[in-house]
Amino acid sequence: MSPSTADGILRRVTSEASLPGRLAEFRALRHDIESSILALATSIDGRRFTFQAPLEPLELRAGGYIELQTPAGHWLGQVLSLEIASIDAGEVSWAGEASLSTHVRSRLAVGEGQILAGAAVPFHDAVVRPADPATVRAWLHETAPKRSILPAGELRLAPGVTFGLDSGGFNRHTFLCGQSGSGKTYALGVLVERLLLETQLRVVILDPNSDFVRLSEVRSEVEPALAARYRAATAGLAVHRADSTGGDRLRVRLIELSRSLQAAALRLDPVADRDEYAEFAALLDQERPLQLEDLHRVETLGAAALGRRMHNLGVDRWGIWAREDPGSTLEALDDPAVRCLVVDLGSLATPQEQALVAGGVLEQLWRRRSRREPILIVIDEAHNVCPARPEDGLTALTTELAVRIAAEGRKFGLYLLASTQRPQKIHENVISQCDNLVLMRMNSVADLGYAGDVFSFVPPGLLAQAGAFGLGEALVAGKLASHPALLKMGRRIAAEGGADVPTTWAQSRA
Repeated sequence: MSPSTADGILRRVTSEASLPGRLAEFRALRHDIESSILALATSIDGRRFTFQAPLEPLELRAGGYIELQTPAGHWLGQVLSLEIASIDAGEVSWAGEASLSTHVRSRLAVGEGQILAGAAVPFHDAVVRPADPATVRAWLHETAPKRSILPAGELRLAPGVTFGLDSGGFNRHTFLCGQSGSGKTYALGVLVERLLLETQLRVVILDPNSDFVRLSEVRSEVEPALAARYRAATAGLAVHRADSTGGDRLRVRLIELSRSLQAAALRLDPVADRDEYAEFAALLDQERPLQLEDLHRVETLGAAALGRRMHNLGVDRWGIWAREDPGSTLEALDDPAVRCLVVDLGSLATPQEQALVAGGVLEQLWRRRSRREPILIVIDEAHNVCPARPEDGLTALTTELAVRIAAEGRKFGLYLLASTQRPQKIHENVISQCDNLVLMRMNSVADLGYAGDVFSFVPPGLLAQAGAFGLGEALVAGKLASHPALLKMGRRIAAEGGADVPTTWAQSRA
């Protein structure tokens, strides 16, 4: 029915006292037609299907689970997309009122889905109904891999059904994304805790906001048996902070860093500053200084000029230098007793120090790649470590290291788990190498479009749900999931290191 026709009918209904009842009759007729629509599905390959369903009651949801019934058998499926369509139900007129004759357009739900369990045979007019959560739970149990399963949370559209991630899927790079307030850091903590608890994978965390410094502290409400298991699993956890003392102080030695990082700390370019760079390189080769301060004792004009550069930039006053302390944070990477190392970048005073330490850690992990030791490198707020457009030399070098690990690290056992608020803020050569996606609430249409282009294996109809996610809800897809699933993240085991500022200032004074 065209808008002009509809407007004409409504004008007549509102202007003639005898017609409001006929409008009600018209609505009732359309309701009868719509409620008579059967929920049916058709598949031409036995793997994907299309379906139609009535709008009232609309029991199907994008991402939800359905049972398909045919004479040949019953199958479990998942709805991947859902939208409203309209059909021409025919012409209707009232007796003696030909002028009110019109076409009725009825609405129905249509969409596409995938078969999760059942024979791959074509079918037509299969009866569709929502799947019972017990059926979904049984299928997940039957298809679970033999490897450790990480109970990440509960299926959003199958209440009470725990969804486990395949721990072996973390041998691919993983990207976790969610806007501020979506529960992104909390969800990242859930993943890290479950990996520590259920696997033997070593973990290194670059922590720019000090969110994981309490990763070994078990919450008081955690069940005792689980708490005991977790404490045992995190016995080898070390947290390196700038304000700590002793062996846990976040510190590096100049000699541990590559020539590129050493020069970048002093903002020396090998071409633009070729004379100073050559002097610096010669001093390092001759003196082998452990710290920058050692260069002050060299009595040459070149060393004096470098000393002034260091002092003017404040590099010699950075708190990251090991100085008289034994050991270093980079040495901890080689300590077999350290199962998980949290590098608290948030405890450092300047972005330059954070970039240098992040670069030093990634560089050290890349140097030891020939050992082929599986290590998960967690980079929270990854746009600070490997941004799309680095603004300084140190960050550019760190980004290059992250890109190299993303491109080539997997075959050496170096796996990335990068987290950020906006996918377009991370270097494209890092995000494009990720085979796993954990997507939380994302209202930006541009960011969702970008994520859809990069993670083309994720059904667009499920990506579109991200704008309506609640706190802690996520879409998980890729090698770590049996199928693209919508879930509510489970509870943390350990205490959170950082938290939002409480809004006590908003309380009424009354």
